Amino acid sequence: MAPKKERPPLSRAQAIKRIAFLLLAWSLTWGHLQAENSKPNLILIMADDLGYQDLSCYGSTKHKTPVLDKLAKEGIRLTSFYAGATVCTPSRMALLTGAYPPRAGWRGGVVGYGIKPLYGLAPEALTMGEVFKEAGYETALIGKWHLGDSPELQPMNQGFDTAYYIKKSNNQTKKLWRGDKLEADPFNNSRLTEQFTREAISFIKANREKPFFVYLPFTAPHFPAQAHPDWKGKSANGAYGDVVEELDARIGEILGTLKNTQLEKETIVVFISDNGPEPGQKKWAHAGPYRGLKWSSLEGGTRVPCIIRWPGIIPAGRESEKLTTAIDLLPTLSHACGIELKKVSKNIPKLDGFNVWGTLSGKSTQHPRTNMLYWQGWAVPQAIRVGDWKLYFDQVKEIQDSNKGPVLIDLSRDPAEQKNLSAQHPDKVKEMKILAGNLLKEIEGNTIPLGGPPIQQKGAKESRWLK
Repeated sequence: MAPKKERPPLSRAQAIKRIAFLLLAWSLTWGHLQAENSKPNLILIMADDLGYQDLSCYGSTKHKTPVLDKLAKEGIRLTSFYAGATVCTPSRMALLTGAYPPRAGWRGGVVGYGIKPLYGLAPEALTMGEVFKEAGYETALIGKWHLGDSPELQPMNQGFDTAYYIKKSNNQTKKLWRGDKLEADPFNNSRLTEQFTREAISFIKANREKPFFVYLPFTAPHFPAQAHPDWKGKSANGAYGDVVEELDARIGEILGTLKNTQLEKETIVVFISDNGPEPGQKKWAHAGPYRGLKWSSLEGGTRVPCIIRWPGIIPAGRESEKLTTAIDLLPTLSHACGIELKKVSKNIPKLDGFNVWGTLSGKSTQHPRTNMLYWQGWAVPQAIRVGDWKLYFDQVKEIQDSNKGPVLIDLSRDPAEQKNLSAQHPDKVKEMKILAGNLLKEIEGNTIPLGGPPIQQKGAKESRWLK
C-alpha cells in the first residue's frame, strides 16, 4: 500500500481563514439551536366590543390608530378572523380553551346577564394560562375576566400567576382586584386603560429574564366609553373615538417597552377584539362592510380585526383572507412557542381549534380550517360557513327569507349578506345542513358543565331549519 501523502502545512492566511470558517459554522449552529430551543414571549391583547372597521388599517376614516397600523405593517393582518363568540363571556371561554363555547357548558348570555355570577368557566377546563404555565412561562391576566365571580372561578385558579382585573364588564362592576385582594372600589373607568397598561409594563420588566405570557383583555371601548383626560375631545368620533385612540397609544407604550428591553424580536404580539360593536354604540362603532352587531350571528357580530407580529419569523406586511377563529389561537400559539398540547396535563373540553401557524408564517399553502359554526348571543346555533359560503339554518330577523327556509350567502360577493342563493344551489344547502347537523351533534355529545354549584344543564337550543 502506498504511503499517504502528507498535507502541506497551512499558511498563516489559510489557518486564519479556516478558524474563521469554523467559528462562523459554530455560531450559526449555536444560533439555530438557540432559536429552536428558546421560548418566545407572548402578549395577547384583546379589545372589548371593537368593530371590524374601527381601526384605520381596517378602513376607519374616523379613528387614527397609527400604532396598530404599524403593527399590521410589521406582521400579518387577517381579514377573515372571527372572535370565539358574539358576546363577552363565551368569547373568552373560546379563546382560552380553543373550543366552541357550548363545549364548556355555555347556554346563552354572559356572566351577570343570563349567567348567574357564581357560574363561569369550569376549573376543570384547560386554559391557555395553564398550558403556558405548565410549559415554564410566567403568566398574567391583566384586564377584564368575565368568567365567573366566585373565588374558585378566578384567574389565579386558571393558570395565571399574576391577576390584576375586574370580574365583569365595566358597566357591571366598580371593583378592581389584584389577586384576591380588592384594589379599588370604585375604580375610575376613564383610567382603566392606563392602569392595565402600567401593570402590563411592570410585569414585562419584572419578567424580562424568563419567558412570559400576558393575556391583556382591555375594557376599552366597551360602554360606557369615558375618555381619559389626556384624550378627551381629541378624536373625530366622540368619547368612543377618544377611547379607541387612547387604546392605540397605550399599546404603543407596551411595544415601546418591548423595544427598550430588547424583547421585541423575542415576543409574539397578537391583537384581536372579543366581538363586534355593542348595539348601544352603533352610532360610533363600525363593522363595515358587514352588517350585524354584538349578540348577532351576522358577520359584523363576530368578524373582528386580528393582527399578529413576530419580527423575523412572521414576514412583514402580509394579509390573509383564510378563515381563522379565536379558537385556533391556542393550538397555533402553543405550536409557535414549542409547546405540545398532547403532553399537557389535561385536555378538556375537546379542542375545536386548528394549528394555522403555517398560514401565519407563510410556510404552508394548506390552511386547515375549512368551516366554522355561528351561534347568536343566547346560544342558538344559526349558521355555518364553508369556504366563502355561509348558510343560515335558523330564522334571523335581519336575514330576508330566513322565515321561509335556509338562506345561502356568498360572502366573497355579498359581504352585507343580502342575496339569498339557496334556490340556485340546493345541493350546497343540503350538504352544508348535513355538515352543520353532524358538527352540532358531536359538540352536544362532548360537553362539560359550567363551573359553579351543580345545576341541571340545559340542552342545546334548536334551530328552525336544522331538523
